[in-house]
Amino acid sequence: MTEEVEKVSLHVYDLSQGLAKQVSTSLLGKAIEGIWHTGIVVYGIEYYFGGGILETPVGTAPYGTPIEMIELGVTKIKKDDFVSYLKEISPRYTHETYNLLKHNCNTFSNEVAQFLVGTTIPQYILDLPNDVMNCPLAPLMLPMIQNLESQLRDNEVPQVLQLVAPLPASEGSKGEGSEVKPKKIHEPLVDPLGNARTQVQDDIAKEFAALRAQGTLSPSEAAALATRNVMQKYGFLDSTSNSNSISDSKSDSKSDSKPNSKSDSKSS
Repeated sequence: MTEEVEKVSLHVYDLSQGLAKQVSTSLLGKAIEGIWHTGIVVYGIEYYFGGGILETPVGTAPYGTPIEMIELGVTKIKKDDFVSYLKEISPRYTHETYNLLKHNCNTFSNEVAQFLVGTTIPQYILDLPNDVMNCPLAPLMLPMIQNLESQLRDNEVPQVLQLVAPLPASEGSKGEGSEVKPKKIHEPLVDPLGNARTQVQDDIAKEFAALRAQGTLSPSEAAALATRNVMQKYGFLDSTSNSNSISDSKSDSKSDSKPNSKSDSKSS
């Protein structure tokens, strides 16, 4: 008699609903394909991590329609054994331990995938936090990231990112029944710079050009320093935390750019 197996798949959602791909270059200085949320589908149920380990029947996840459904393989593990496994790991997946950049839904999906089928989820999904935080303008997005983290930790479904200043709050959501996974309407993710973004980006571009003209910094170094300088100017960064490193970088770049520093001259 053939032993029964269960198909295991990964449902991938883009929390930005396509907006990240459209605006990430202007917002972050780097192309980001999406803001990924994932869930493991097995036994006719989708399991995912938000404010704890959650489950919902396939097709009823509050994040809409997955943009991709990846078959991970099959498992011979019985559902009862899987439930016991989830209880075992649950202390590591709680409201308090959720962290959008370090311990999120994709961390959970990756661990569960390895338990069920001995494989990991796609690397591009796991690499997303580093991809975002390594962008030159990433510090400007921290308020938005913190807002998103707070909503996901509370099992809320954020609306799409707004690129303008926030509008007055709308009326409360309807249907406050006792549904297992209510689809409430929550505050959108708001660009922390709002309508001032164009001016800030112009200032960063000018600062970047000035730093590059000195000929001592690589493009990435100049972009990071220009961003920090302008962020301090507009109050988005605590000047005391980075003042030393920034002043040191400036003094070093000025001294290195003197005419007699031939060996330090770099081609752009």
